[in-house]
Amino acid sequence: MTQEIAILSAKPETAAEIPPVRKVFVKTYGCQMNVYDSDRMTDALAKDGYVSTDVMEDADLVLLNTCHIREKAAEKVYSALGRLRDLKKKKAGEGREMMIGVAGCVAQAEGDEILRRAPAVDLVIGPQTYHRLPDALKRVRRGERVLETDYAIEDKFEHLPSPDKAKTRARGVTAFLTVQEGCDKFCTFCVVPYTRGSEVSRPVAQIMAEASKLVEAGVREITLLGQNVNAWHGVGADGAEWGLGELLHRLAEIDGLARLRYTTSHPRDMDATLIEAHRDLPQLMPYLHLPIQSGSDRILKAMNRRHTTAEYIALVERIKAARPDIAMSGDFIVGFPGETDEDFEDTMRLVETIGYAQAFSFKYSTRPGTPGADLDGQVPEDVKAKRLERLQDLLLSQQRAFAEACIGREIDLLLEKPGRMSGQLIGRSPWLQSVNVDAKASQIGDIIKVRITGAGPNSLFAETIS
Repeated sequence: MTQEIAILSAKPETAAEIPPVRKVFVKTYGCQMNVYDSDRMTDALAKDGYVSTDVMEDADLVLLNTCHIREKAAEKVYSALGRLRDLKKKKAGEGREMMIGVAGCVAQAEGDEILRRAPAVDLVIGPQTYHRLPDALKRVRRGERVLETDYAIEDKFEHLPSPDKAKTRARGVTAFLTVQEGCDKFCTFCVVPYTRGSEVSRPVAQIMAEASKLVEAGVREITLLGQNVNAWHGVGADGAEWGLGELLHRLAEIDGLARLRYTTSHPRDMDATLIEAHRDLPQLMPYLHLPIQSGSDRILKAMNRRHTTAEYIALVERIKAARPDIAMSGDFIVGFPGETDEDFEDTMRLVETIGYAQAFSFKYSTRPGTPGADLDGQVPEDVKAKRLERLQDLLLSQQRAFAEACIGREIDLLLEKPGRMSGQLIGRSPWLQSVNVDAKASQIGDIIKVRITGAGPNSLFAETIS
């Protein structure tokens, strides 16, 4: 996904105080954590005098916040940098300067190579050093080409500014909040441990302070983020060691915070306290993204997932027993090295057993530097494509069945933003579906009772209940 992030800056009172006006355009690729990181970078840049533009050609600084998870991620970055190089050259001919920066996971993985292959790039900064962005840009303005990809010894969250109330209001009634970064699982297909580092949990006090400020700014729903979010742990206010379940209980006490979610989880870190939180907290929405990646135990072992299919199914049964209305979501990779037809059929059987409300599926693609890249038995692309088509057909049919089963149900709907039709708003169901309903713009942020009347390909339709 791509998102353009906007920031606002207060206007100085006198002409003598007006600093040079600088405009920034930020393009965000990838996961929700990258969206969060882009928001926080623009907050930091606002303090350095930058204001936003949604027109790339007007920008004094263009930042690409990149993702390294998907296939050919680096190639897409170099393609975008080629277009930016031409724009920078054109602006230079008009007497205007433009800086180009690459941030995120591709920056972390290929920093030196980016500077070598793309001379137009002025700055490369990794995801653990965003708090150094204003200082790095000052170095660029002094004529340096800057590479900032060392893992910061200090806590970056301590140095990033708190969310700005006005900007938070502009971003809407839902928000992301990163509580954990990095991963220690070392799945053989994944680059995260190499681009985001080892697992680090934010302190409880930091999380609570940021959540409270978001709610003060009008946020009704917060999604806690982490590469392995349910591995979060910290010392609570009572001096005891807390896990994510205890943290969710504490967050649920914030007055005005109506809804909580979290993503992405690992099955091995789904403990009893977290499962009980799904049972006990009405604020915790009945939707869980719990990737398994494959239904074959042999492939799970090759992926270094460190759990079996039977263990995953038993875990899901425990979760559903605690929260019967929960909707399950997952991730799947087809064509992992060595995957046979029977291994793939095991995945299909697992999907049929679980029944997913939503899921994401991808063809395996090698990531340089990961163990999977060196495994024998690479699966031909045409075989991957056929398997992916079959899997996606099954997952899509389950998603449609879940949506159609919602017809006639009465639910609480959080109204988020205007719809495409006049007099219509789009809300979010407890199961993360978009729902279209007739409502007034003044109701954005309200939670209303509705009845689901229909299901489309990508959203539901509802009528309000007096």
